[in-house]
Amino acid sequence: MIRPVLMELGIFLIPFAIYAAYLIANRVDFMIAASWPQHVVVRLSLAALVLVVVSFVLLANFSGAPPDSTYIPAHLENGKLVPGVER
Repeated sequence: MIRPVLMELGIFLIPFAIYAAYLIANRVDFMIAASWPQHVVVRLSLAALVLVVVSFVLLANFSGAPPDSTYIPAHLENGKLVPGVER
């Protein structure tokens, strides 16, 4: 469960990292508040939210088993645990 959360957090931080790289490339101190005006932070936040929503949609559409598959839950066979499978 932690991997998907960290992936979405990473996707959210992409626009901020790109802007910080832009500031570094232009030799601006990115650690001072004047380098991050409010309108820029708002736009970066909106871009980040759009990226996260798009990633959620792509994750829902292109991951997991096909819609017509059958899930066989984990069960015991001859005293051994057999993991669940999708067929």
